[in-house]
Amino acid sequence: MAGQVLGGLGVPISIALAPVLATEVSGTEALSGFASTASVIGTALLSLPLAALMTARGRRPGLVLAYGIGAVGAGLVVLAATVGSFPLLLLGMAAFGAASSANLQARFAAADLAAPDRRARAISLVVWSSTLGAVLGPNLSAPASRSFAGTSIPETAGPFVWAAVVFVLTGTLIAVFLRPDPLLTARALAAPEERTREGHSIRAGIAAVKASPRARLALLTVAVSHTTMVSIMVMTPVDLGHHGAGLELVGLVISGHIAGMFAFSPLMGWLADRFGRLTVIGLAAGLLSVAALLAGTAGPSHGRSALGLFLLGLGWSAGMVSGSALLTDSVPQAARAAVQGLSDLTMNTAAGVGGAAAGVIMSQAGYGWLNAVGASLLLPMAALALFTARRHPADPEGVSS
Repeated sequence: MAGQVLGGLGVPISIALAPVLATEVSGTEALSGFASTASVIGTALLSLPLAALMTARGRRPGLVLAYGIGAVGAGLVVLAATVGSFPLLLLGMAAFGAASSANLQARFAAADLAAPDRRARAISLVVWSSTLGAVLGPNLSAPASRSFAGTSIPETAGPFVWAAVVFVLTGTLIAVFLRPDPLLTARALAAPEERTREGHSIRAGIAAVKASPRARLALLTVAVSHTTMVSIMVMTPVDLGHHGAGLELVGLVISGHIAGMFAFSPLMGWLADRFGRLTVIGLAAGLLSVAALLAGTAGPSHGRSALGLFLLGLGWSAGMVSGSALLTDSVPQAARAAVQGLSDLTMNTAAGVGGAAAGVIMSQAGYGWLNAVGASLLLPMAALALFTARRHPADPEGVSS
């Protein structure tokens, strides 16, 4: 949790200024979105290699390396801003995404040694720990920029210097205190038939997902919940601006959305452990559907938009916590790290496509249709959850459905 507080602070402290920095370096607003896109792509592409390392060597070396790569990426961004190189900026942002990948993988590290009936709560506490960074990070961007006024480093690159320091501190914290390694310890405690090295490969992880209907549902839940949230969220500030909202109001709406994402995750973890993963997946589908309805029909009603975005964050939390717990429940211990990396790759790739498509849908059809498309993504998730509950009710580790 301490590592997540620090790591969760490093990403938002700088990511808010990434589009501004990209505009300054490239000289055109048309390329401003490429910096954030590069970070998302980096997060997705690095998920599997990091998962492979964790599968072979444990959580600690994987997380430490991820934060190290993130720190190097932040340094490359600062260098790119100083010399005015846009390709170097994109490379730096892609490496910067490794830190986001580490933040995501940390929730699974919390589940390695958790008892099955407390696994969702363990995951939710790590997700909840991100709240402090998510709230404080954007507010620290301005002082981080001002701290380099009058130096050779552009002020808009200042937050990335701070982020590099934060990532180094986080990696050091994990390297020193994450002992014994939770994944390796869980393997040592596993049944003898689950200790074979053949089960530790990425290929074995893919095979484990194919063999488990619940794992497939969990993978779909995490990907769809994240994609629906990202697609609607990224276009909400634009829609609010079309209806006369100022920057302060936009900030309040997004802050409420972030609170929904992180602040209530312990509640979602308790619900998933108490009433079952599938129940909370159904709750996620319901919350995200209502959120899309409220936001998509809000028009000039800013209060309706704010409520919709809050429920959007709450639905994301329900889907992320219950889906992550179900994924861990549903595959053999030996394959878990590989499956979890595959989950983050799928989630971030889908969200990257969704975020890019959101702008096209918004410009061609409007914000209301964007929300309708986002809600339609939930239909296969809800249908598969109902099918799984009927055809595969037994839980492999005794957690109630």
